[in-house]
Amino acid sequence: MKDAFVSVSCQEKSPLWQQGIQRSSALYPRGNDIRSEFERDYTRILHSEAYRRLKHKTQIFFAPQNDHVCTRMEHVAHVTSVAATITKYLGLNQQLATAIALGHDIGHPPFAHAGEECLNSLLKQKEGKNAPKKFWHQRNGLFFADYIETLQDPEEQAKNLDLTYAVRDGILSHSSSGLSSSSHGDTYHASIVLPNGLKPRKEAIDLYEISQASSLQPFTWEGCVVKLANIIAYIGRDIEDARRYQILDMGAYRQLQEIVASCFGFTVGKTVNTTVLINDLIVDLCQQSSPETGLLFSPEYYKFIQELINFNASHIYNHWRLEEFKHYAFNIIKTIYRTLIQSYPFVQNRKTRLALKQYPRLSVSFENWLVKYTAYDPQQKERLRFSHIPTVFDISDRESYEKCVIEYISGMTDQFAIAVHGEIISF
Repeated sequence: MKDAFVSVSCQEKSPLWQQGIQRSSALYPRGNDIRSEFERDYTRILHSEAYRRLKHKTQIFFAPQNDHVCTRMEHVAHVTSVAATITKYLGLNQQLATAIALGHDIGHPPFAHAGEECLNSLLKQKEGKNAPKKFWHQRNGLFFADYIETLQDPEEQAKNLDLTYAVRDGILSHSSSGLSSSSHGDTYHASIVLPNGLKPRKEAIDLYEISQASSLQPFTWEGCVVKLANIIAYIGRDIEDARRYQILDMGAYRQLQEIVASCFGFTVGKTVNTTVLINDLIVDLCQQSSPETGLLFSPEYYKFIQELINFNASHIYNHWRLEEFKHYAFNIIKTIYRTLIQSYPFVQNRKTRLALKQYPRLSVSFENWLVKYTAYDPQQKERLRFSHIPTVFDISDRESYEKCVIEYISGMTDQFAIAVHGEIISF
């Protein structure tokens, strides 16, 4: 129902407002600024380098030469559009929802979920008591927003984004999918149980206490909308790209028709494509939802979405060609990781470029990373106007250095990782 959620929206009169707009430190003031707190978050994310790099990060299909395959940035645009439409109709805070949506995937590593699995496997090998044991892109997005991404203030000093609590919370809690354990190790688990009747949690918590994505519901209704918008945005788009690359065989197409028939009782007239799916799912969600029942799909559409999620997992995400891509991604990431870990003694002695002199692109980039986020070269850090950025990693501690390397790799685009890997394996 239109405007059904106005009373629970995160607005100035809401009991959630003060907690929702809380920042770790106040942003520099602008005397002529006409933006709200959440609009400032939106533009800070938009200007961030992590957001810019999404255009060269894989969504599902690694196809850097194809102008029409879905990239991570296009997916984010779809989620932002879906979230804006839903929140505007329901009477929720559209500015908050679009800020969350725009930033929700800034923690994704190169090579999509294959990259996530690889970095997680590297972390799980660590034995130290303080060593991180898991990598998941939702938490990495929060970490990048809080500690890695910076913008220049009016005095040209680099400062952290300092996003509001509500936006940070939404980035962390935007998805229930993630890594699951099996006898074959941790793998990305896309076949999730879709939440129906989704409602926000009631308490504000320390977001770094959350150990896995599935254990957290968002703090705001707007965050809940983004969580569902994420699913609405990708289920049809992934099928569209699978068709483009002829991933689906005739048996898969027949199964799609059977899904439509079993959910809606007919085999014609219901098209499974991006635009139709997004429209129909948005309309159904808006018609069914209320603050009392939560964000809700009708039984027919709930079954339809769950069937499509399972279909995509079986026929797309686990396709043998994507498994081969996964091996390719693992090899690239592990090679870069091994190279940087072997350079640790040189890094401790501030001789990074000597250790990596055969790999000029990697050498310059990684040393700049060390200057910005460690105590590697305080004078250079001040010259580059990074002095206001806290020291994030302690390179005198091996566990912290390993975390430093993981985070450095996680920020790479597919293209940059491939280029660096090419430097390493070329003679």
